[in-house]
Amino acid sequence: MSLPSYTVRVAGDLADREACFAVRKEVFVGEQGVPEDIEYDAYDAGAVHVLAVREDGAPLGTGRLLHGEAAAAKVDGDPSVGVLGRLAVTKAARGLGVGAALVRAVEDAARARGLTAVDLHAQTHASGFYERLGYVAYGPRFLDAGMPHRAMRRAL
Repeated sequence: MSLPSYTVRVAGDLADREACFAVRKEVFVGEQGVPEDIEYDAYDAGAVHVLAVREDGAPLGTGRLLHGEAAAAKVDGDPSVGVLGRLAVTKAARGLGVGAALVRAVEDAARARGLTAVDLHAQTHASGFYERLGYVAYGPRFLDAGMPHRAMRRAL
Protein backbone atom coordinates (compact mmCIF):
# COMPACT_ATOMS: atom_id res chain seq x y z
CA MET A 1 0.00 0.00 0.00
CA SER A 2 1.46 3.38 -0.97
CA LEU A 3 1.32 6.42 1.24
CA PRO A 4 -0.98 9.19 0.10
CA SER A 5 0.75 12.16 -1.44
CA TYR A 6 0.31 15.54 0.25
CA THR A 7 1.71 19.04 0.11
CA VAL A 8 2.21 21.66 2.79
CA ARG A 9 1.72 25.35 2.06
CA VAL A 10 1.07 28.65 3.75
CA ALA A 11 -2.69 29.15 3.89
CA GLY A 12 -3.11 31.71 1.15
CA ASP A 13 -6.81 32.44 0.99
CA LEU A 14 -10.06 32.23 2.92
CA ALA A 15 -10.74 28.64 1.80
CA ASP A 16 -7.32 27.55 3.09
CA ARG A 17 -7.88 29.28 6.40
CA GLU A 18 -11.31 27.66 6.75
CA ALA A 19 -9.67 24.28 6.07
CA CYS A 20 -7.15 25.00 8.86
CA PHE A 21 -9.96 25.85 11.26
CA ALA A 22 -11.89 22.70 10.26
CA VAL A 23 -8.88 20.52 11.12
CA ARG A 24 -8.48 22.29 14.46
CA LYS A 25 -12.16 21.79 15.22
CA GLU A 26 -11.95 18.08 14.37
CA VAL A 27 -8.82 17.47 16.46
CA PHE A 28 -8.96 19.88 19.37
CA VAL A 29 -12.69 20.39 19.86
CA GLY A 30 -13.97 17.03 18.63
CA GLU A 31 -11.26 14.62 19.77
CA GLN A 32 -9.73 16.41 22.74
CA GLY A 33 -12.73 18.26 24.11
CA VAL A 34 -11.23 21.75 24.01
CA PRO A 35 -14.08 24.26 24.33
CA GLU A 36 -14.66 25.85 20.93
CA ASP A 37 -14.77 29.35 22.44
CA ILE A 38 -11.11 29.08 23.49
CA GLU A 39 -9.82 27.21 20.44
CA TYR A 40 -10.10 30.25 18.18
CA ASP A 41 -8.58 33.49 19.42
CA ALA A 42 -7.59 37.00 18.44
CA TYR A 43 -4.14 35.75 17.41
CA ASP A 44 -5.60 33.85 14.44
CA ALA A 45 -6.11 37.04 12.43
CA GLY A 46 -2.41 38.00 12.31
CA ALA A 47 -0.87 34.52 12.39
CA VAL A 48 0.77 32.66 9.53
CA HIS A 49 -1.25 29.47 9.06
CA VAL A 50 0.17 26.41 7.30
CA LEU A 51 -1.95 23.69 5.77
CA ALA A 52 -1.25 20.12 4.65
CA VAL A 53 -3.56 18.85 1.92
CA ARG A 54 -3.92 15.54 0.13
CA GLU A 55 -3.67 15.44 -3.69
CA ASP A 56 -7.48 15.66 -3.91
CA GLY A 57 -7.47 18.81 -1.74
CA ALA A 58 -8.66 17.19 1.50
CA PRO A 59 -7.07 18.90 4.52
CA LEU A 60 -4.78 16.70 6.61
CA GLY A 61 -3.22 19.08 9.12
CA THR A 62 -2.49 22.61 10.16
CA GLY A 63 -0.32 24.77 12.39
CA ARG A 64 0.24 28.46 12.97
CA LEU A 65 3.10 30.84 13.62
CA LEU A 66 2.73 33.90 15.80
CA HIS A 67 5.36 36.57 15.21
CA GLY A 68 5.95 40.20 16.09
CA GLU A 69 3.96 41.64 19.00
CA ALA A 70 1.68 38.62 19.25
CA ALA A 71 4.61 36.27 19.81
CA ALA A 72 6.60 38.66 21.97
CA ALA A 73 3.70 38.84 24.41
CA LYS A 74 4.01 35.06 24.86
CA VAL A 75 7.83 34.81 25.05
CA ASP A 76 8.79 37.48 27.58
CA GLY A 77 8.90 40.27 25.02
CA ASP A 78 11.59 38.77 22.78
CA PRO A 79 10.74 39.91 19.21
CA SER A 80 13.22 37.46 17.65
CA VAL A 81 11.24 34.38 18.80
CA GLY A 82 8.16 33.07 17.03
CA VAL A 83 5.51 30.85 18.57
CA LEU A 84 4.34 27.65 16.90
CA GLY A 85 0.87 26.60 17.96
CA ARG A 86 -2.39 24.91 17.05
CA LEU A 87 -0.53 22.05 15.36
CA ALA A 88 -3.15 19.45 14.49
CA VAL A 89 -3.18 16.41 12.20
CA THR A 90 -6.34 14.50 11.36
CA LYS A 91 -6.59 10.99 12.74
CA ALA A 92 -6.45 9.50 9.24
CA ALA A 93 -3.17 11.29 8.44
CA ARG A 94 -1.23 10.50 11.63
CA GLY A 95 1.97 8.56 11.14
CA LEU A 96 2.52 9.84 7.59
CA GLY A 97 5.02 12.60 8.47
CA VAL A 98 2.44 15.36 8.14
CA GLY A 99 3.12 16.78 11.63
CA ALA A 100 6.87 17.05 11.03
CA ALA A 101 6.28 18.64 7.62
CA LEU A 102 3.98 21.22 9.22
CA VAL A 103 6.55 22.04 11.91
CA ARG A 104 9.23 22.53 9.26
CA ALA A 105 6.88 24.79 7.26
CA VAL A 106 6.29 26.94 10.34
CA GLU A 107 10.05 27.11 10.92
CA ASP A 108 10.57 28.16 7.29
CA ALA A 109 7.97 30.92 7.76
CA ALA A 110 9.78 32.03 10.93
CA ARG A 111 13.15 32.16 9.14
CA ALA A 112 11.57 34.18 6.32
CA ARG A 113 10.55 36.75 8.93
CA GLY A 114 14.06 36.92 10.40
CA LEU A 115 13.23 35.05 13.61
CA THR A 116 16.03 33.23 15.42
CA ALA A 117 14.02 30.66 17.40
CA VAL A 118 10.59 29.08 17.69
CA ASP A 119 8.82 28.37 20.98
CA LEU A 120 5.84 26.12 21.50
CA HIS A 121 3.69 24.71 24.26
CA ALA A 122 3.59 20.95 23.71
CA GLN A 123 1.00 18.66 25.18
CA THR A 124 3.22 16.46 27.33
CA HIS A 125 2.28 13.29 25.42
CA ALA A 126 3.71 14.95 22.27
CA SER A 127 6.97 16.23 23.77
CA GLY A 128 8.98 13.31 22.31
CA PHE A 129 7.75 14.22 18.81
CA TYR A 130 9.06 17.77 19.23
CA GLU A 131 12.32 16.58 20.81
CA ARG A 132 12.98 14.46 17.69
CA LEU A 133 12.59 17.68 15.67
CA GLY A 134 15.19 19.50 17.78
CA TYR A 135 13.04 21.22 20.42
CA VAL A 136 14.26 21.41 24.01
CA ALA A 137 11.90 21.58 26.99
CA TYR A 138 12.27 24.32 29.59
CA GLY A 139 10.37 25.45 32.65
CA PRO A 140 7.78 23.54 34.66
CA ARG A 141 4.80 21.61 33.33
CA PHE A 142 1.55 23.59 33.27
CA LEU A 143 -2.10 23.13 32.36
CA ASP A 144 -3.63 24.62 29.22
CA ALA A 145 -7.27 23.84 28.36
CA GLY A 146 -7.09 21.33 31.23
CA MET A 147 -4.25 19.33 29.64
CA PRO A 148 -0.60 19.13 30.82
CA HIS A 149 1.85 21.04 28.63
CA ARG A 150 5.55 21.86 28.54
CA ALA A 151 7.27 24.88 26.99
CA MET A 152 9.88 24.00 24.35
CA ARG A 153 12.22 25.95 22.07
CA ARG A 154 14.31 25.35 18.97
CA ALA A 155 16.96 27.75 17.72
CA LEU A 156 16.79 28.28 13.96
